[in-house]
Amino acid sequence: MKAPYDFRRLRSWELALAIFAVSTPFVLPSALPDGASFVRAAVAQEMQKADTSRLVSVGGDVTEIIYALGEEGKLVGRDSTSLYPEAATKLPDVGYMRQLSPEGVIGINPSAILAVEGSGPPETLTVLKNAGIPFQTVPEKFDRDGILVKIRNVGDFLGVPEKAAILADQVKADLDAAVAETAKRPESERKRVIFILSTQGGKIMASGAGTAADGIIALSGAVNATAGFQGYKPLTDEAIIEAKPDVVLMMTRRGSHSASDDELFAHPALSLTPAAKNKTVIRMDGLHLLGFGPRTASAVRELTSAIYGKPNASQ
Repeated sequence: MKAPYDFRRLRSWELALAIFAVSTPFVLPSALPDGASFVRAAVAQEMQKADTSRLVSVGGDVTEIIYALGEEGKLVGRDSTSLYPEAATKLPDVGYMRQLSPEGVIGINPSAILAVEGSGPPETLTVLKNAGIPFQTVPEKFDRDGILVKIRNVGDFLGVPEKAAILADQVKADLDAAVAETAKRPESERKRVIFILSTQGGKIMASGAGTAADGIIALSGAVNATAGFQGYKPLTDEAIIEAKPDVVLMMTRRGSHSASDDELFAHPALSLTPAAKNKTVIRMDGLHLLGFGPRTASAVRELTSAIYGKPNASQ
C-alpha cells in the first residue's frame, strides 16, 4: 500500500495554494454577489505570492507584455522566441520555448518562470517544477479576448493587476478599432489566404483552424484557405489546388526555411493557384504577425493593407 503523503514536506506557497483549492467550494456560496470578481481577486492574490524578482520569461508574447507593463527589471532570462523589444535580446537565452533544457533555465537561478501555454517539453517542465521553482503557464488563445486574458494573467502573476488593467484597456481599444475597419469588408470581397509555415523537401506545411495564423487572417478580414483541418499539416497537391488561395502569407525567415517567390510558385500545385497568377506573396515578422500580444492591432493593419492595399482617404 502506498505510504500517505507527508504534508510537512510542502513548501509554504504550495500549502497555501492547496488550502485555497480545497476551501474554494465552501467560500463561494458565502461570497458577495459579484462572485467572479471575488474569485479573480483571490487567485490574483495567490499568484502574487511567487517571488518574481528573478524571472525567466518563455514565449515572445509573454516577454512583450512584461516590457509593456514596465516590469522588465525583473527579467533575468528569456527564450529564443523573445526578440521584441530589442532590449530583450540582451538577456540570457534559455533556448527554444518547445525544446527547453532544464539545465539552461536552472543555471541562471530564477525565482520564478512565466511560460506561454505549449512550452516544453513536458519532461523539462517536470524537472523545473520538482526543483521548487514557481512555474506559471499563461493560456494561449488566438483571438481578441485571448490577448486581454493573457495580459491580465501576466499582470496578476507579477503582482501588478492595476497596470495590466490599464494595458488591457489600451490594447482592447486599439484592436477593436483595427478590427472594426476590416469587418466592413463584404464577405464576397474577402480574399483567400494560405499561410505557409515551411516548404522543406518540396512539402507545403500550411496552417489550419485553431492556429495563430488562422486567427490573424480572420482579424484582418480575410479567409483562411486551408481551414478545413486543425493545426499545421503538410498538404497534398490536390488540397493546395482546391484551396484556391489568392494570397500566400509567410514569415520572414532565413536559411533552409526560406524560399524565394520564384521557388514558391515553381511548386507544381501552387503554380496553378490565383496567388501564382498575380505573384501575391506577403512576408511579415513572425512575432509581430503571430504573437497575439500588445502589437496585434498593428499586425492586423499591416496585414490588411498588404492584402487589400491601403484604404482610400474617403473610406
